[in-house]
Amino acid sequence: MKSFDHKAILITLVIAVASFFIVDLALSSTQFDAALMLAVGIIIGGVISQFLKSDTQQEKQSNLSTTTLYVGNLPYRANEHVVRELFEEQGQVFSVRLLKDKNTGKRRGFGFVEMSKQDAEKAITQLNEREFQQRTLKVREAKQKPEGEMDHSPA
Repeated sequence: MKSFDHKAILITLVIAVASFFIVDLALSSTQFDAALMLAVGIIIGGVISQFLKSDTQQEKQSNLSTTTLYVGNLPYRANEHVVRELFEEQGQVFSVRLLKDKNTGKRRGFGFVEMSKQDAEKAITQLNEREFQQRTLKVREAKQKPEGEMDHSPA
C-alpha cells in the first residue's frame, strides 16, 4: 500500500498558491470570483506537480538496476497479487507476470517477477525452496531470451 508523499503534497500546495496569484494578476482586470481563481490555480498546480512527479519517478527507475526472476512451482490458484505481496516482503517489486495456457486460460504454475538487483538477490536467498501454499517454490534469476527468438512453447 502506498503512503502519502508529504513532499509532493507540499510542492502541490505551493504551486497552487503561486498559480492563484499568477491567475489573479493576469485576470485582475476582469470580474472573476476568488473561488474560481483559486480552483484554476489548484488545477494548474496539480497538472504541474504531476509532470514533476512523473519526471522524478522515471529518473528513479532509470537509475535502478533491475533483475527478472523466474518463479517456478507456483500453486495454480496463486494470482499476481499474492505473488507480488510475497516478493514485496523482500523488496521493491516492479512487475509480476504469471503465465497462462493459451488454450485453457489456466495458470501454468510459473511466472516472472521484476525487482531491483539488490532486492532480487535477497528474494532468491529467502524464497527459493520455501513452501508457499503447499508448494516448494523455485526462485532464480531468469535466463534472457536471445534477441529475435520466438516463443516455441506448445500451443
